[in-house]
Amino acid sequence: MTHFKPRTELSTHEVFNQSEPMTGYNAFSDDVMVREAIGRTGAKVHAERLSGFGARIGSQEVQDWAVRANANPPVFKPFDRFGQRLDEVEFHPDYHNLMDLGLSHGVSSAAWTVDQGGHSLHAALLMLMGDADAGVCCPMSMTYACVPALRHADWAGDWIKGATAGAYDPRFLPANEKSGLTLGMAMTEKQGGSDVRANTTQARPIGGDEVELTGHKWFCSAPMSDAFLTLAYLEGEEALSCFLVPRWRPDGTRNTIEIQRLKDKLGDKSNASSEIEYKAAWARRVGEPGRGVRTIIEMVNHTRLDCLAGSAGLIRQAAAAAVWHSDRRNAFQRRLVDQPLMREVLAELSMEADGVIALAFRVSESFDRAGEDEHEAALARVLTPLAKYWICKRAPYLVYEAMEAHGGAGYVEEHPLPRMFRQSPLNAIWEGSGNVIALDVLRALSRDTAARDALARELSSVTGRHPALDARIRDLSRMVETGVGEADARRFAEHAALALTAASLIRAGLDPVAEAFIGRRIEESAIMLGAGSARIDSDTLIGRARLTV
Repeated sequence: MTHFKPRTELSTHEVFNQSEPMTGYNAFSDDVMVREAIGRTGAKVHAERLSGFGARIGSQEVQDWAVRANANPPVFKPFDRFGQRLDEVEFHPDYHNLMDLGLSHGVSSAAWTVDQGGHSLHAALLMLMGDADAGVCCPMSMTYACVPALRHADWAGDWIKGATAGAYDPRFLPANEKSGLTLGMAMTEKQGGSDVRANTTQARPIGGDEVELTGHKWFCSAPMSDAFLTLAYLEGEEALSCFLVPRWRPDGTRNTIEIQRLKDKLGDKSNASSEIEYKAAWARRVGEPGRGVRTIIEMVNHTRLDCLAGSAGLIRQAAAAAVWHSDRRNAFQRRLVDQPLMREVLAELSMEADGVIALAFRVSESFDRAGEDEHEAALARVLTPLAKYWICKRAPYLVYEAMEAHGGAGYVEEHPLPRMFRQSPLNAIWEGSGNVIALDVLRALSRDTAARDALARELSSVTGRHPALDARIRDLSRMVETGVGEADARRFAEHAALALTAASLIRAGLDPVAEAFIGRRIEESAIMLGAGSARIDSDTLIGRARLTV
């Protein structure tokens, strides 16, 4: 929060050499990296729309909403005062303000309602929303991602219409009485986690595609969503099926989805995550019986796009915050940004931010073009897990480096960086942790010839630009040809993601950034920021992270 004219001349000292809060900026128009990245995609036609949203996100009002929504976490209300079962969650008013802001600007709906560059527009809107608060991005992401899964059900038209309405209706009412819907997912169970085939939830048929579910789900985020996609075993089936479980039954009574407790999470404090039990809960099957994993995987792929885009936005925000502070803070008779070693750290932090932004929008571009280009469709299948692996796992370290650049001021809760740091591990865990994602890459390469060829084509398009990159691409090709063992899955995923990041920077025409990235991340193997020796253009790199306010 920015206060009006605080006192600086105190009885024992004068307050000076402090950088002001990073607020009052346009999160799109003042951000060179994201603005240019959008200009390279089909979403460039939506620049004016993004600029309007960016101005709201960077405003002091919205930043204050985020502070209050996180300082006042959700409260579980299992019963009313008469002992009647509710299973509701109460949120601070500013949580609702943030939800309304994002949904009304199309974070969940834009990909499905515009004619051009929809997924790139969605990725950009999600990144900007994360500049205010990442917690509310969870229900927005799931609402966006549910659409392709629901298309497997001929009865789901009204649910799709509600999810893509571009409106927020916080009232807890049956879906047909609301102006907009949010949708979630509930897949994992206590005994299985990522191994969803270990689930024990049972579905008892009651007529047609309707069932009653009995069982539990270990993680159900945004439990006030209007419905959840979930997995269960139909009686007599040995493979999982997918179901939509509304909060309300068709007869207008509350469905028997009982919230057991809210999770006390490391981060994501504004958003509620819960454990639930289905007690003969009414549901409808989505997709074919026994094909639940195949049905819901389309939702998973789209939420993986959001995981990597959200983490890329977080890294970009951290780099901007570090440069903002270093421009305004003096140490040892020089500005921080002019200190040689700090310049190395800031330059590499900015370089990595540019890299993850370029890679994230290369993924969104493949989503946009998948329907009409078989190469892009195949590329999306292998590029998405590779980008998620690298970007999401890189976020905690890079956010930490931004925090360290602030010193002690960045470690106190009044600063946004502690909230960003707590948020930073989430996307690496959600929708497939590191091992799961790396093994998904291997499965895609071993089973999907088109995806394997698409990856080779993407990398071969940038050969001849740098000897170290050429050597990395040859090594990756040999690994694919001879077969990558499970124990080497992380090594392959990391090396491939770094090569793809370099390729994305080259494709974007960001030659100084690409040269620095190849030199410091592929040719060399230094672990920490600022520990490399390859020559880099620090002025250009740092300048790209500087907000043009």
